Amino acid sequence: MRTAYKVRAYPDPGQAAQLGRTFGCVRLVWNKTLAERHRSYHATGTKTSYKETDAALTAWKKTEELAFLSEVSSVPLQQTLRHQHTAYANFFAGRARYPRFKSRNGRRSAH
Repeated sequence: MRTAYKVRAYPDPGQAAQLGRTFGCVRLVWNKTLAERHRSYHATGTKTSYKETDAALTAWKKTEELAFLSEVSSVPLQQTLRHQHTAYANFFAGRARYPRFKSRNGRRSAH
């Protein structure tokens, strides 16, 4: 027998700030990676692997302008790369549309 529960969280202001930073960083990583994949594919015609995007994320964390990516947990950022890799695989297999850029006004989520 399976049971499902619906739960709502009420974070305090500190937790809400941390969640907001996490959601913002996830959106930034998604959009930067999508732009790089798009540029790379149209420039050379080759697909970008998960390993290449993971290395790019590590390099971004070491730059001065994107050092704030190290302040949030790396798990949601890595999961974002996995989700995007799956989205691209589904697009090239004909199962889905081309991945879209995320906006600040859209649904905010992190896994």
